[in-house]
Amino acid sequence: MVGPQYDFLANPLGAVRSTFDAAVASASDPASFDGRDWGALPLFRQFLFDHSNLSQVPLLTPATIRWIKPNTLVRFRGMIQDMLGNEFYVGAYKDGSVWRTNKFMDVSQFPMSSSADMRIWERQLLYCVPVPGLNPWTQVSAEEFDNLSMDWTSENREKRRREDDESSDMPVSGDEDQISPNSKRMREGEHSSHASHSQGSATEIASSGTSAVSGLDNNSHPCLVKIYDSPQCELKLNDIFEFVGILTSDSELQEDNEDSYLSNGFSEDPLHHFPPKKVPRLHCFIHRKLEVQDFLQNNLILEPKLDLVKGIREAMLRHLTTVLGNDDVAAHFMLLHLLSKVHARSDDIAVGKFSLNLTCFKKETVSVFGEQLTLTLKNLLPFTFYIPLTVEYLNTVSLAPKKNYDTNRLETGVLQLAEGSHLIVDETKLEAGTLNSLGVENARLLKILMELQKVEYDFKYYKMDMATDVQLLVLSEGKSNILPADAIVPFEPSASNCSEAVTAEALEAWRWYLATVRHLSHTIEPEMQKVVENDLVGARQADRSLSSQDLSRLVTMGRLLSLSYGETSLSLEHWQMVKELERLRRERLK
Repeated sequence: MVGPQYDFLANPLGAVRSTFDAAVASASDPASFDGRDWGALPLFRQFLFDHSNLSQVPLLTPATIRWIKPNTLVRFRGMIQDMLGNEFYVGAYKDGSVWRTNKFMDVSQFPMSSSADMRIWERQLLYCVPVPGLNPWTQVSAEEFDNLSMDWTSENREKRRREDDESSDMPVSGDEDQISPNSKRMREGEHSSHASHSQGSATEIASSGTSAVSGLDNNSHPCLVKIYDSPQCELKLNDIFEFVGILTSDSELQEDNEDSYLSNGFSEDPLHHFPPKKVPRLHCFIHRKLEVQDFLQNNLILEPKLDLVKGIREAMLRHLTTVLGNDDVAAHFMLLHLLSKVHARSDDIAVGKFSLNLTCFKKETVSVFGEQLTLTLKNLLPFTFYIPLTVEYLNTVSLAPKKNYDTNRLETGVLQLAEGSHLIVDETKLEAGTLNSLGVENARLLKILMELQKVEYDFKYYKMDMATDVQLLVLSEGKSNILPADAIVPFEPSASNCSEAVTAEALEAWRWYLATVRHLSHTIEPEMQKVVENDLVGARQADRSLSSQDLSRLVTMGRLLSLSYGETSLSLEHWQMVKELERLRRERLK
């Protein structure tokens, strides 16, 4: 066990080196490791989880990155936007008679000659970005961050001032330009003559922005995560993870110059387009997949008891009704919509989705109720996104992710969203115009997302459907001709005042409610199933225009209404409520 002399937060590499030395002493040859863990990870798991120190690890955000020291332990929460494949590196080498390791490092901290005995290991490369549409209330505030360690923050400010003073006289070595990209990949653990200046400040990463890198947003603050000792099947595109590992920002890893390109225009190094000063590296010890609940600031550990859930439901429904101008029917459908999720797939059918189209929204209506509804959803849901649907937008924006074979990376599109995201499409801004070929394609992509809960990724030579789970809300004047929603509800407000004061405690309860209730399991008991089947047959006989999608929507509404009360099986009372809601909706459509 690593003793108290090791500081897991400030000097994680100390624990790595000590466990490596102990393993070499007992195993004699690092070849037996083959890049696998030799005992360091159990120590970090014990420190983080058994001793409950995970909250002490600084969270890497735009607000905190300027004060975080390189080579310290950090957390990063993000979505896997691209998977860059595997990277070979010098994992272990002999320094005289002593074995050293470069694992969890970009640059070796000890001299290494080219003739040294080496072990080449492999690690996964992930390009991760903050979750698209992540709302501010999910993030650590500046006050909370300062409270973690005021002394630590002040120390880093002073360190940064010293580094700024020294950097003006820092010599620039030209040796790196003579190394091919592939050689740099194989030798990125190698020591250089100016190693004393190898640790750049993370401030440079934050302040330099990402505008110089193709496809990167100035405000995206991405992170290149290097994964060790983990099966690839555990990590999937668009999944949200929390990564815990060592942050590095080594100035030796300069941006490649034009000589780094091969004559055919392809870059040999997959990291060429991710310069360390703009995209920090995180060498990951431990990762865990995150759910919506993990983004609640005060994650209430409560059992969803019926009385508790019912009380929260009533309060939230009253709030939605107020926001929607006292339109009780629209508020009920909005609640069902917010609780929906894809819980199964059968062929091309995404079972459980419940997209909503609120019609009768005119421009003056949107300016009042639409904006207030958008703000309400941003305060309730962790990931929300808004699309102002216009002809110009459809003709110019890139909705589908595309593979760029020149840079060998996936360029993101608007529809590359994390599971559990909410998307508002404002169709009231759509005016007469002509769609070009891109506009027609974008309209088709939105329709596929609405109907099938899939996003089509463009790999140039072929296209691939990626399953997703995004809640879609359409605001339109009439029924949307572009986006066929599951439920069309004419909006009929009876009050102009759509705002009210909401306490922080109420918001936290509603967030917990939406995050928890929508994940409850649900069944329909055999007796109730017969009642539902008989009612659906009767409805079809009374109205031959009803489609199988209409009948399926009623079953979905029954499931969602039961869940809204915290119940996991459909009752006759709730089924009657579903039929009444559907009757009121159809009355409005007439």
